[in-house]
Amino acid sequence: RMTDESKQAAKAGALIVPVSPFQQNCTLLWNAATMHGVVIDPGGDVPDILAGIKQAGITVDEIWITHGHIDHVGGAAELRDELKVPIIGPHIADKVQLDNLEASAQRFGFSGMRNVTPDRWLNEGDQVQIGDLTFDILHCPGHSPGSVVFFNKEMRFAHVGDVLFNGSVGRTDLPGGDHAALINSIKTKLLPLGDDVGFICGHGPGSSIGQERQTNP
Repeated sequence: RMTDESKQAAKAGALIVPVSPFQQNCTLLWNAATMHGVVIDPGGDVPDILAGIKQAGITVDEIWITHGHIDHVGGAAELRDELKVPIIGPHIADKVQLDNLEASAQRFGFSGMRNVTPDRWLNEGDQVQIGDLTFDILHCPGHSPGSVVFFNKEMRFAHVGDVLFNGSVGRTDLPGGDHAALINSIKTKLLPLGDDVGFICGHGPGSSIGQERQTNP
């Protein structure tokens, strides 16, 4: 069992760069064999993200977005300009959020943030790749209408954005939020992935599906 796990772990690397006043987990995820990877949810503080990329020693091929809230996409347009790579995701149901980032930024007193149009929207059942690592897309509305989760079956790993947290769930009091839909997404999409699946989330420490099934109120 141990050798299996160390072999799996060696296939990918991850580095979390906390960004924005919301301390959002901007995640660098890469293929250990090629050192090519992606940036998930660049919410701001783009110089910090670029420093993280340099520190990890990776080449970024794409930017992946879990959902359209400003703390997850505030730096996406700037990072796309810097890296010259496409933005993938979220689901088109979050288009209204992405079209209004500049207005949101003004409300929060952030400067320099721009509206974002992804190069590709994601749907349930789509797949994205980092080399030979394939991630299935789960559309998990509730926290926002267009929230998506990235799941790698082989490594038993998911990036769940703000759908599920260690000990709590995503807030649903923002425009487009729907608590019943969120709980349904967690019960029908995430819990069936299996108790052994570990995840990184949008804020705070990660966890596993099994841990949350047992302890998350």
